[in-house]
Amino acid sequence: MADITDIKSILYTEKSLDLQNRGVVVVQTSPRVTKNRLKEILREYFGLIPLKVNSLRMEGKTKKFKGVSGKRADFKKFYVTLPENAKLESLFE
Repeated sequence: MADITDIKSILYTEKSLDLQNRGVVVVQTSPRVTKNRLKEILREYFGLIPLKVNSLRMEGKTKKFKGVSGKRADFKKFYVTLPENAKLESLFE
Protein backbone atom coordinates (compact mmCIF):
# COMPACT_ATOMS: atom_id res chain seq x y z
CA MET A 1 0.00 0.00 0.00
CA ALA A 2 1.34 3.40 -0.95
CA ASP A 3 1.85 5.89 1.86
CA ILE A 4 2.65 9.60 1.70
CA THR A 5 5.27 9.19 4.46
CA ASP A 6 7.51 7.35 1.96
CA ILE A 7 8.24 10.72 0.32
CA LYS A 8 10.93 12.46 2.37
CA SER A 9 11.19 15.75 0.52
CA ILE A 10 11.40 17.61 -2.75
CA LEU A 11 15.00 18.52 -3.53
CA TYR A 12 15.80 22.17 -4.15
CA THR A 13 19.27 22.40 -5.66
CA GLU A 14 20.58 24.45 -8.55
CA LYS A 15 20.11 21.52 -10.92
CA SER A 16 16.65 20.58 -9.62
CA LEU A 17 15.37 24.17 -9.83
CA ASP A 18 16.47 24.31 -13.46
CA LEU A 19 14.61 21.03 -14.08
CA GLN A 20 11.48 22.38 -12.36
CA ASN A 21 11.32 25.14 -14.97
CA ARG A 22 11.04 22.35 -17.55
CA GLY A 23 8.32 20.45 -15.65
CA VAL A 24 10.49 17.88 -13.85
CA VAL A 25 10.36 17.59 -10.05
CA VAL A 26 13.09 15.80 -8.06
CA VAL A 27 11.67 13.83 -5.13
CA GLN A 28 13.70 12.14 -2.38
CA THR A 29 12.16 8.95 -0.94
CA SER A 30 13.03 5.96 1.19
CA PRO A 31 14.99 3.22 -0.64
CA ARG A 32 12.07 0.77 -0.67
CA VAL A 33 9.84 2.93 -2.91
CA THR A 34 9.39 1.75 -6.51
CA LYS A 35 8.32 3.71 -9.60
CA ASN A 36 4.86 2.16 -9.51
CA ARG A 37 4.44 2.94 -5.80
CA LEU A 38 5.46 6.58 -6.38
CA LYS A 39 2.98 6.89 -9.25
CA GLU A 40 0.29 5.43 -6.97
CA ILE A 41 1.13 7.97 -4.22
CA LEU A 42 0.97 10.89 -6.66
CA ARG A 43 -2.35 9.67 -8.04
CA GLU A 44 -3.96 9.01 -4.63
CA TYR A 45 -2.82 12.05 -2.66
CA PHE A 46 -2.32 14.73 -5.32
CA GLY A 47 -4.50 13.64 -8.24
CA LEU A 48 -1.52 13.81 -10.63
CA ILE A 49 -0.55 11.24 -13.22
CA PRO A 50 3.12 11.72 -14.11
CA LEU A 51 4.18 11.45 -17.74
CA LYS A 52 7.51 9.80 -16.90
CA VAL A 53 9.39 8.67 -13.77
CA ASN A 54 13.14 7.97 -13.62
CA SER A 55 14.79 6.62 -10.47
CA LEU A 56 18.28 6.85 -9.02
CA ARG A 57 19.49 4.90 -5.98
CA MET A 58 21.85 6.89 -3.75
CA GLU A 59 24.19 5.17 -1.30
CA GLY A 60 24.78 6.95 2.01
CA LYS A 61 28.24 8.43 2.49
CA THR A 62 30.63 7.03 5.08
CA LYS A 63 31.70 9.85 7.41
CA LYS A 64 33.81 10.25 10.53
CA PHE A 65 32.82 12.39 13.49
CA LYS A 66 35.27 12.74 16.39
CA GLY A 67 37.09 9.62 15.19
CA VAL A 68 33.95 7.47 15.08
CA SER A 69 32.91 6.09 11.69
CA GLY A 70 29.30 6.34 10.69
CA LYS A 71 27.14 6.13 7.59
CA ARG A 72 24.43 8.44 6.27
CA ALA A 73 21.13 6.88 5.28
CA ASP A 74 20.56 5.47 1.78
CA PHE A 75 17.76 7.03 -0.27
CA LYS A 76 16.25 7.12 -3.74
CA LYS A 77 15.82 10.12 -6.00
CA PHE A 78 13.01 10.19 -8.52
CA TYR A 79 12.87 12.55 -11.48
CA VAL A 80 9.12 12.97 -12.07
CA THR A 81 7.97 14.58 -15.32
CA LEU A 82 4.62 16.25 -14.67
CA PRO A 83 1.93 17.20 -17.19
CA GLU A 84 1.85 20.83 -18.30
CA ASN A 85 0.56 23.38 -15.75
CA ALA A 86 0.79 20.82 -12.90
CA LYS A 87 2.74 21.83 -9.80
CA LEU A 88 3.82 19.50 -7.02
CA GLU A 89 5.91 21.78 -4.81
CA SER A 90 2.92 23.88 -3.70
CA LEU A 91 1.25 20.74 -2.37
CA PHE A 92 4.02 20.16 0.17
CA GLU A 93 3.98 23.68 1.63
